[in-house]
Amino acid sequence: MSKIVIALGGNALGNTPEEQMDRLESVAKIIVKLISEGNKIVLTHGNGPQVGQIALAMEYAHQGNVNTPLMPFAECGSMSQGYIGYQLQQALQDEMERQKVKKDCVTVITQVLVAADDPAFQNPTKPIGAFYSKEDADELAKTRGYTFVSDAGRGYRRVVPSPMPIDIVESRVIKKLVDDDTVVIAVGGGGIPVVKNDKRELLEGVDAVIDKDLSSALLGKLIDADILLILTAVDKVYVKFNTPEQKGLDVITIDEARKYIEAGEFAKGSMLPKVEACIKFVTSPEKKAIITSLNEAAEAIEGNTGTKIVGGN
Repeated sequence: MSKIVIALGGNALGNTPEEQMDRLESVAKIIVKLISEGNKIVLTHGNGPQVGQIALAMEYAHQGNVNTPLMPFAECGSMSQGYIGYQLQQALQDEMERQKVKKDCVTVITQVLVAADDPAFQNPTKPIGAFYSKEDADELAKTRGYTFVSDAGRGYRRVVPSPMPIDIVESRVIKKLVDDDTVVIAVGGGGIPVVKNDKRELLEGVDAVIDKDLSSALLGKLIDADILLILTAVDKVYVKFNTPEQKGLDVITIDEARKYIEAGEFAKGSMLPKVEACIKFVTSPEKKAIITSLNEAAEAIEGNTGTKIVGGN
């Protein structure tokens, strides 16, 4: 069987803890089926709505009368990893009990190293948190140094950098756990972004969001995974998406994927980072990357659906 990194799309998670727990029951059934077939699984996930909610709640509490300290964004990310990981763990453990699968399951709070001089820090693009009026946004920009952009006429939102992941601090621990047949949940929300302090080479959290699929691809390489499985809202990758000429892709090479990217076939905030992550993962003929929907995951691994990205011309 295979060692698989499964990147769970945000569409599988709800907007409240109760809604999320309900949705994770169906997620768990599919993941545990793959586990029961002998596959070694690392599960990664998004955290966009959740980290925004946490950051907003902490900011609201800070502005109140109880003197709650202002919580850095990296710490908010770690909170979201813990809470989503807890619910995923519980859903998987309960489903493994129902299916009589005897495996341990653990969440690893994961730090992802980025370069302090990554150009993304000079061009924040990732929106987080609530909408503000121009006046409130200007005040927060002045007092806290935040960057805001107008968002589709709905108000102003804070944006943070989205740097490239270059290493995963806990990758060796994760690999040991997976090789020991433990089900691991890691790299939540793309990981907590950290840089190395210039003077002492110590780790330091930064205000940023790392793309979850790119971090998942890096983790897959570091733990020597066989398959990167990216789960999203559609059954496969399409070109000419949402047009009369729409066409699903079953198998594409890295070179073909790059040509589609150059032609602008994939949306920046949607399919593009998923395809780019697959390209980074598929470094040898033995590796394969698959993009499909949650419900088609098992069939996609068998080669019956989804889009498979492979090496070669």
